[in-house]
Amino acid sequence: MCGISGFLSKKHITEDELRAMNDTMLHRGPDDSGVELYEASDGYTVGLAQRRLSILDLSEAGHQPMHSASGRLSIVYNGEIYNFLELRKELSSYPFRSDCDTEILLAAYEKWGERFVDRLNGMFAFALYDRENKELLLGRDRIGKKPLYYEIEENDTGVNLYFASELKPLMKRPGFRKEIRRDVLSRYLYQQYINAPDTIFKNVRKLEPGCLLRFMIDPEDGFNTAYRQISIERYWDPKMVWYAKSQKPVTDYAEAKAELKKLLFDAVKRRMIADVPLGTFLSGGYDSSLITAMAQECADRPLKTFSIGFSEDAFNEAKFAKEVASHLGTDHTERYISEEEMFSLVESIPAYYDEPFADSSQIATMLVSELAKEQVTVALSGDGGDEFFCGYNIYDNALQAQHLDLPGGIIYGILNAPLIRKAGLMKHLPFRVRIVANNRNKKTKTQFGASSYVETALKMVDSPGLSCQYEIEDRYQAVGVKNWQVRRMLLDMDTYLPGDILCKVDRASMKYSLEARCPILDRDVMEYSYRIDHRFKYDRGVKKKILKDIAYDYIPKELLDRPKTGFGVPIDKWLRGPLKERLISFAEPSLLRDQGLFDPEYTSKFILKYLETGDAGPATGANFSKLAWSFFVFQQWYEHYV
Repeated sequence: MCGISGFLSKKHITEDELRAMNDTMLHRGPDDSGVELYEASDGYTVGLAQRRLSILDLSEAGHQPMHSASGRLSIVYNGEIYNFLELRKELSSYPFRSDCDTEILLAAYEKWGERFVDRLNGMFAFALYDRENKELLLGRDRIGKKPLYYEIEENDTGVNLYFASELKPLMKRPGFRKEIRRDVLSRYLYQQYINAPDTIFKNVRKLEPGCLLRFMIDPEDGFNTAYRQISIERYWDPKMVWYAKSQKPVTDYAEAKAELKKLLFDAVKRRMIADVPLGTFLSGGYDSSLITAMAQECADRPLKTFSIGFSEDAFNEAKFAKEVASHLGTDHTERYISEEEMFSLVESIPAYYDEPFADSSQIATMLVSELAKEQVTVALSGDGGDEFFCGYNIYDNALQAQHLDLPGGIIYGILNAPLIRKAGLMKHLPFRVRIVANNRNKKTKTQFGASSYVETALKMVDSPGLSCQYEIEDRYQAVGVKNWQVRRMLLDMDTYLPGDILCKVDRASMKYSLEARCPILDRDVMEYSYRIDHRFKYDRGVKKKILKDIAYDYIPKELLDRPKTGFGVPIDKWLRGPLKERLISFAEPSLLRDQGLFDPEYTSKFILKYLETGDAGPATGANFSKLAWSFFVFQQWYEHYV
């Protein structure tokens, strides 16, 4: 687990400047660092840099940049390849000089070429320089566990490429321009994160999960433009893998359960390989409890487990985690957190989430990461269970909306007849009826919600931009996804899971130089999940049925069976209390006019109205704390970086 950065550029960037870029990620890799420059053809220089958090082969043999035995390749890499021992056997003819998984990538590329990524099972982001082919290859893992930003710069001298695990190194590079993308702001306010390939800056993109970016130094036609020199290929796409795997469905429940249990156990076992102390995050929910149970079965001593608790019973799962830990016999550590401790982390959000990110559960994730780091360097988590096995409440809503879509369309047609529309009857219908009736966009069928939230986010920016929702659901319908629950699950795998959940875990854990590993997001588990009959995931209102039944093999049902609570930060209380004056100052019309990003009058009135009533306007009955929090986090980020 590390942080990487570098460039392929005709601009003169010194080793010291690259080191300064790289050292902005000290928290990602406190154990070692490496910076190297190489002269390439056509006036280009390649720069590779890495900050290392040592997990495997703690010796100097794991230092990066790492070079192939032939001298052809150089690489910087962030992540873990969990099947590296199996690959090492296949690559036995390669003269390995270390025991770390980084060298596996060099050997695999030399033998299989760019599609060596098809053989990798792990989380990764890498930059590989191939001197023979005169190209730089960037790659990111299938589901987006590890981040990778890149910037393309075109000028009279040619095309330059810069990359990094975070935005901070790019902001530090000489000549970087902090130009805000105004068109992403409404979507950010509504979604609370910015999904790949977009970022907050005009000239920077995120490499999407499951993609390779190839930069050819000397394209064959010699015509050097970004279009000619840079290509992006998606080697793993959730919808396409779902289509391929679903053609061979597993319809026997006993078979599906037995095979999934085996694959999960193997995934956990692979993630137990480390040369440093290891433990698990344990919330007491199904996913983390199942992963912990399997990890304890793999361990030769009591496994270290960690949970945090809160004084508010409605949000406190620590007592359940403690019961699960006691049943499994783990070495459990819990810490109860006060509201003051949570609040103290608000100021640190921009420093570690270096583009606007407003999912407030980041605070809990930072707290449990800090607790775990006191004893371990690697922690297993249960992330991915909800998205791959139908665990969110939104999936209940998707099923209901699909059943009601036809009558909803009829209601919409009737109420939008010219004479009836003038009477404004739609606004008098119950909220849930309005949601179903207005859900007419085929590209956003499973993204229903309060239209007032969307309207407010759009008005706050008052500028043409991206839709607040992701208008991409037709791509799932195109590969035969008829079930709206499955459609929403695939949408979440493309957006919410990598853009929010995995980003949150990566930044929160790396804040404390802690590596988080997610067995449910193992390649074999993900791909097998696409073969499992959907009825085994969602059975008459029971979500994650098959995962729950596997968990019951390890843990008594009465310890796990309870409503899903999640973690709640008192955002509304903070914004109306200790953060009130700062929020008001962030919404001052004069400041907003100087920024040139938000509509000054509307945004200021919205914030003041929210602070007064919690509503966006008269008679909405809705609390708009999430939009206000998104705005606050953006302004805090802007103040910190811009």
